[in-house]
Amino acid sequence: MSFFKEFKEFAVKGNVMDLAVGVIIGGAFGKIVTSMVDNVLMPIVGLFTGGADFSEKYTLLNTSKGSGFESLAAAKEAGAPVLAYGAFIQSVLDFIIIAFIIFLLVKFMNRLRRKEEAAPAPPPGPSAEEKLLMEIRDAIRSK
Repeated sequence: MSFFKEFKEFAVKGNVMDLAVGVIIGGAFGKIVTSMVDNVLMPIVGLFTGGADFSEKYTLLNTSKGSGFESLAAAKEAGAPVLAYGAFIQSVLDFIIIAFIIFLLVKFMNRLRRKEEAAPAPPPGPSAEEKLLMEIRDAIRSK
């Protein structure tokens, strides 16, 4: 079997296509969740933390390039070595919030799936033989 034929069989298998669709939908869903975190949840967290913006928290590692910068961007622009621990804290908070939202979504989807599975299937109708026998019975009764 040639290399390209093997690759074609691999690439068109259902699992690979399902994975590709999942990655694409996951990317789009990631944008929605990121927007929700940045625009809805983080302002609420900011209310409880007194408006603290963690992404701007940093520590200068060496003050030889200066000190007292207005922002993390200004310190980086000046070439000062900084430990931007706030960006890490922000990423951890984003991860926790996103993981919780995905957990709630999966839990909701599982609940819907269980309800669908719990619905009993309708009983099967009479087979062709049974229908024929019922017709014969009805014909005998009517005589």
